[in-house]
Amino acid sequence: MRTRSALHALLTLSTPVLTLAVLALAGPGPAAAAADKADPVLAEMIASAARQPADVARDRARHPLQELTFFGLERTQTVVELWPGGGYWTDILGPYLAARGHYYVALPPSNDAEDTAHWRQRYLDHPDHYGHIVTTALGAGHYDIAPPGSADVVLTFRNLHNWMNGGYAPEALAACFRALKPGGLLGIEEHRGRNDRPQDPKAESGYVRQDYAIALAKQAGFELAGSSEMDANPRDTKDWPGGVWTLPPTLALGNKDRARYIAVGEADNFVLKFRKPFASAAAVTH
Repeated sequence: MRTRSALHALLTLSTPVLTLAVLALAGPGPAAAAADKADPVLAEMIASAARQPADVARDRARHPLQELTFFGLERTQTVVELWPGGGYWTDILGPYLAARGHYYVALPPSNDAEDTAHWRQRYLDHPDHYGHIVTTALGAGHYDIAPPGSADVVLTFRNLHNWMNGGYAPEALAACFRALKPGGLLGIEEHRGRNDRPQDPKAESGYVRQDYAIALAKQAGFELAGSSEMDANPRDTKDWPGGVWTLPPTLALGNKDRARYIAVGEADNFVLKFRKPFASAAAVTH
């Protein structure tokens, strides 16, 4: 991991230069529309030399500045991230929230197949850079992701299909609803399934129809507050032999047709924003 001196050196760059550098990675299109609303400090965190190079290489597909801006992220908020994986978003959210916000991360429970040891070592052992991250659990029978009514924003990136596969997507979304303040926001990024095919309730391919995801969130009590095409990829035909994992970054088929899948790029993803209605205040205070 890079030292804080490297981070400090980067932060001495002018904010306009940093913002332009990050937007250059994103390229033109819908994602660039968020430029005039983005927090310059958030742009600095994304441009940080302390981030993992493999993650930085994915910024063109993932649009971190624009997506977090779309989700309404602010430095003073209480934010909950669900299932952080390798830490792509943690590397941004931790430093951004460290000084003025509160950051919960809900990990898979210890009996889950996903190994979180690497994540814990990287992020929990360096509070000087990532701040004090409060870890909780999300999985079958584990739904206390943060104190009820405490969160301004709950974020999940490409995880809904896993909860569907595990049979507890409704419970996971209900946990998000409980954790949020009235008026709080839920941000969901997910691999978009084809509308001309029925949704597999188990999402075995890793793809979820956008209308299906919206219906699940509404059943949990949420209102749809917005959607974005910033992570859309029309090259993704969504009929790959190994499901979504055929594509980068997993490339599950190894060297077989590797160049073809790299040319397709990361999956077509929808980005949805939901709001917990203000009328839910009674549910929190009684």
